[in-house]
Formats: sequence, C-alpha cells, structure tokens
Amino acid sequence: MIVTNAEIKLVKSLKDKKFRDELGLFVVEGEKMVAEVLKSDFRVEKVFRKEEVGAAVMERLSALSSPSPCLALVHRKPALSPSVREGLCLALDSVRDPGNVGTIIRVADWFGIDTLYLSADCADIYNPKVIQSSMGSLFRVRTVSCDIPLICSEFRKAGMEVYGTLLDGENIYRSTLASKGLIVMGNEGAGISAPVRALVSSKLLIPSFEGSGAESLNVAAATAITLSEFRRR
Repeated sequence: MIVTNAEIKLVKSLKDKKFRDELGLFVVEGEKMVAEVLKSDFRVEKVFRKEEVGAAVMERLSALSSPSPCLALVHRKPALSPSVREGLCLALDSVRDPGNVGTIIRVADWFGIDTLYLSADCADIYNPKVIQSSMGSLFRVRTVSCDIPLICSEFRKAGMEVYGTLLDGENIYRSTLASKGLIVMGNEGAGISAPVRALVSSKLLIPSFEGSGAESLNVAAATAITLSEFRRR
C-alpha cells in the first residue's frame, strides 16, 4: 500500500480537536482497538497496517511513543439529540481529563450503562487519550454531548431520580437506589456545579474508611464504586 504525504499529514493533524471537528474524522491505534471499531457501527475510512505500509511509515503516522502495528482513520458519528433513556444512565459534569473520561466510558460499558451524557466542556471523546483509555468501550457506549442541567430536568420530569455524588450526601451503602435514573459525576476539582446540584434529587456519599488520610477519590474510581453499588442491589 502506498501512503502519500498528504495522508500522513491528515492523520497527524487529527491529534488536534480543531481538525477532528473540521474534518469529522479521528484516529484509532492498536490491533485490539482497530478490531473493536471494525466490529462497531462507526464508519471506517481506511486502515493502515505495518506489514502493508512498512515500519517507517507507521512511525510517521502514529502518535504513540511505540507505534502500533495498525491504525484506522474513522468517521465521527453525527451528534445525538439529548433525550431521556430508560434504565440507568450516567452524566459527566465538566470532567476534563481525557484519561478520566476514557476510563469512565470503559467503566460504564462494564456495568452495562447504555447512555453517557457529557457537558460541552468535558474532554473530547475523540481525543486520542480518551480513545486509548476507553479500550474500545467508546464504540459501544452511546455518548451524548448536551446541557447537563437540562437533561437532569428532563429525568426529573419523567419521574426518575437524579443522583449526585456529594460530600453532604447520604452514605451510598445505606441509601435506597433505583434501577433506573441518572447518576451525575462532577469535575475533578470542583465537583458537581451549582446549577446541576440544584437538580439532584438524591445526594450520595462514598464514605472513606476510618483512619484514611485521603482527601478525595479520583472521579473514575468514584464512578466505578458508584455503579458497582447500583448494580449490586
């Protein structure tokens, strides 16, 4: 396979959100990840394989320190309109670290969460770090960028609980947890924003073990604990 300089330049430009937005494309690297996207309903534009293009070209294409054996150029999906979903859903309120967002997508997939709502200032789901840390779960979990206070209001209007993890919440291990509703996780430093907090109908706290010196939990870890407790019931 002959790879042109224009193709290499295109692939490398997709490290920047500006070009991902303009071109409607993103890059997936790694054999497992490429296999996952090929099985999904994402439209794959082209796959570059080391045995077809050569090691030197793969090194130029790759954004990784150790280039992977294959890389795919993939079309982004059209933005979805926010709507209330049945079952248990998850919302991220200003979670800005790409590694956290990717890990949360993976955790959501593990616990069978159908839909993940993200505020506009969350890390871009097509950021290479989000894709890598999601380990393929991005291609299975339905992601919707939307106004989080608005979707919280819609869940409340539909008669469902909106849960939020807050320091003044009730111990999650003693709380009544429903099998459907919306769970909101907040920003890494500031937590859930005031407009969203005002719409939370059930405040939850993950208590620390007696004697712990840790000030807080990483948001991805807190999400995993929260979803595990909901699914345990």
